[in-house]
Amino acid sequence: QVQLVESGGGLVQAGGSLRLSCAASGRTFSTYAMGWFRQAPGKEREFVAAITFGGNTRVYADSVKGRFTVSRDNAKNTGYLQMNSLKPEDTAVYYCAAGLKRIGENLQSRLLYNYWGQGTQVTVSS
Repeated sequence: QVQLVESGGGLVQAGGSLRLSCAASGRTFSTYAMGWFRQAPGKEREFVAAITFGGNTRVYADSVKGRFTVSRDNAKNTGYLQMNSLKPEDTAVYYCAAGLKRIGENLQSRLLYNYWGQGTQVTVSS
């Protein structure tokens, strides 16, 4: 079992930065891939970024590539999403998720992730 708690959301002006954190409980966090997703009002939850358990592979949605950076510190059982050059269209509730990635599974797929946090609101004003 893994429990996830996000923090770091808030209100920021366009062009600003935020860093989201995802604190995980459980001794097996280091064996899980970690993903970040977001959901804007009236829209489906969409993939943002993900990182494998060892941090060797990171993937990003095209909409955030070059602006967001996903990372993790397994010693602290914490994952991070650094968000720079924020745009109003980045406004959403951001969720972190954890799952065991098997060979051939897609890091961008919601189906990979068994555990989800409660979400943290990010609002970018223009």
